[in-house]
Amino acid sequence: MSFLNRFSAAKGYKQSRPMVATFILTGGLVILILCIAFSILYGSADIKVSTIWQSLVQFDTLQTSHQIIRNLRIPRALAATLIGAALAVSGSIMQGMTRNPLASPSIMGVTAGATFMMAVSFALMPGASNVIVMIWAFLGAGLGAGIVFGVGSLSKSGLTPVKLALAGTAVTALLSSISSAIAIHFNIAKDLSFWYAGGVASVQWIHVQLLAPIVVVGLIVGLALSSSITVLNLGEDLARGLGQKTLLVKIIGTLVVLLLTGAAVSIAGTIGFIGLVIPHITRFLVGTDYRWIIPCSAILGGILLVGADTVSRMVNPPFETPVGTITALVGVPFFLYLARREGRAKQ
Repeated sequence: MSFLNRFSAAKGYKQSRPMVATFILTGGLVILILCIAFSILYGSADIKVSTIWQSLVQFDTLQTSHQIIRNLRIPRALAATLIGAALAVSGSIMQGMTRNPLASPSIMGVTAGATFMMAVSFALMPGASNVIVMIWAFLGAGLGAGIVFGVGSLSKSGLTPVKLALAGTAVTALLSSISSAIAIHFNIAKDLSFWYAGGVASVQWIHVQLLAPIVVVGLIVGLALSSSITVLNLGEDLARGLGQKTLLVKIIGTLVVLLLTGAAVSIAGTIGFIGLVIPHITRFLVGTDYRWIIPCSAILGGILLVGADTVSRMVNPPFETPVGTITALVGVPFFLYLARREGRAKQ
C-alpha cells in the first residue's frame, strides 16, 4: 500500500477528484489550443485564418503576413503558454512545501530577486547573451527567496503565512528600489523597463528554444516530487513518520521553483499573481493531491497568461497594455481576500 493511501483519512485531507482533473487536462488543453490560435489570429495587422494556415504549410519569406505569423505571433503565444505554466507550477510547489496559501514567486521575493540580478547583469555586462541573462536571473531568484525566508525566520513566533507575505513585500520593494537605482545610475532604464512591465511582446524563437527545455525539465521533476509534496503539505512530522526525506524534497522543490521562475522572468519580466491564483483555483477543483494539481496548474496557468496577453492587445489598440497589469487586476483582489481569510483564521 502506498503512503498516499495510508494518510487518506488524515485530518484536513481533501480527497482528490481524478474525474475533474482529467476533464481539466483534456478540456483545458483544448481551450489552451483555442487561446493560442486566437492569440495568433489577433493583432495590429489584420490577418485571415487562411493566411495563417498558408504560413504553416507553405511559408513564403516574401510575404509580410507570413513573417509576422511565423516570427512574431507563434513564438509569442508559445512563450506565454510556457511562462504561464512555469509560474503556476512554481506557485503550486511553493504553497505545497511551505503550507503557505500566500506563497508565490512574485510575493515571496523570487521574481524581484531575478529582476534585480538582471539589472546587475545589464550594468556589468552590457550586450550579454540570453543564456547569460537567464543564469543571472536564476541566481537572483535564489537570492530573493533566501532573503525573504531569512527575514521571516527572525520572528519569534515562526514563519506564519502572513509574516512571510509581509517579509516578501518588504524585500520585493527593497530589491525593486535598488534595481531602479542601478538602472538610473548606469543609464539602462530603457533596457530594464520591459522587465518591470512584464510581457511577451518581443519574444523571438531563440527565447522559446531556451525556455522550452527548462520548463519541460522543471515540470517533469515537479511531477516526480508530486506525491512527496502531497505528504509534506500535511505537515513535516507526518511526512517524516511516513518515511519522507523532507529536507531532500524541499531542496529539490526549491531548485525547481528557482529554475522555472528564473527562466520565466528572464524572458517575460515581472508577471505577478499567476503563481498565487492558479494553484488555489486548481486545489479547489481537483483536491489536494499534487499529482493532479501540478499538471492541471500548468494547463490553467498557460490559459491565463495567453488570455491575458491577448486581452492586453485589445484594451487600447494599436498600443499594448503590459500583461502584468492584466494579471494584477485579477491577482490583487484575490491576494487581499486570502490575506483577510488567513488573518481571521489566526484570531
